[in-house]
Amino acid sequence: MFSIEYFIIAVFCKVDELLKEITQTHRVRAKGFAPALSDSEVLTMEIVAEYQGIDTDVGIWKYFRNHWSSWFPSLKSRTTFARQAANLWQYKAMLQEKLAEQLGAVSDDVHLVDGVPIPLCYLCRASHCHSFEGVADYSYCASKKIYYYGFHGHLLISGRGVITQFALTPATGDERETVWDLVSDIHGLLIGDKGYLSQSLQYDLKLLEIDLQTALRCNMQDSRPRSWVKLIVQVRRLVESVIAQLVGRFHFAKVWARDMWHFSSRINRKILAHSVCFWLNRHSLDPLQFENLVSP
Repeated sequence: MFSIEYFIIAVFCKVDELLKEITQTHRVRAKGFAPALSDSEVLTMEIVAEYQGIDTDVGIWKYFRNHWSSWFPSLKSRTTFARQAANLWQYKAMLQEKLAEQLGAVSDDVHLVDGVPIPLCYLCRASHCHSFEGVADYSYCASKKIYYYGFHGHLLISGRGVITQFALTPATGDERETVWDLVSDIHGLLIGDKGYLSQSLQYDLKLLEIDLQTALRCNMQDSRPRSWVKLIVQVRRLVESVIAQLVGRFHFAKVWARDMWHFSSRINRKILAHSVCFWLNRHSLDPLQFENLVSP
């Protein structure tokens, strides 16, 4: 368990280490002056705030200005902070990929895939919503039994719960089509729900040494041993737990953005924050138990 002070220090040290490694070949800025607040500080502020449930740019800026101004003396205006944070959207994804690699997520022999709805609004208000026109779309959320307008997130995690890949599509995005954007670097067992049920998909993935296993519909005969099917269902709950963390702690399903630039930055920092928390908690019996990561 970390105190909040040591948590901030630990996050900064890891982020700074990874960012220095990445920027050796991918410079953040080709020209111009470096900002007063370092990129590592901005990313640290975002991750620490996300862990605490503070997920808006103005909320993050206010929290650190009011409580940690002596630790981040170069923190200037809110707009400057928000712009710098949004400009780092690609580097958040690269940092997360590095962390997933260090945690052995890509090389894991077991992966799980699932989707998560990201609504901009529900059907009763959709006619008044003009955000992301031409990008978002209408769909049906089976878990909430409601139609919505927005996006659909597609998540791939390792057998330990580390986020390996993520893809974003309009709400009508086909899970079976999008899975190809997630599995290019993995092999072994891939467990999905009934939304990934497809003999042709299973056959095509087999050619890539990926064994797709899903539960079958009630009207379908299952020749697999019951114990194996039961195990698949139990293991698949892990991806549901990770999605519940993203939605609950990190407010993943809240958009709070009006363009893809800021939206991509928000999505990437939430996934990065989840991976950083897992890395800091990796030696515990349950690395996904984030509640006790920081002392109250």
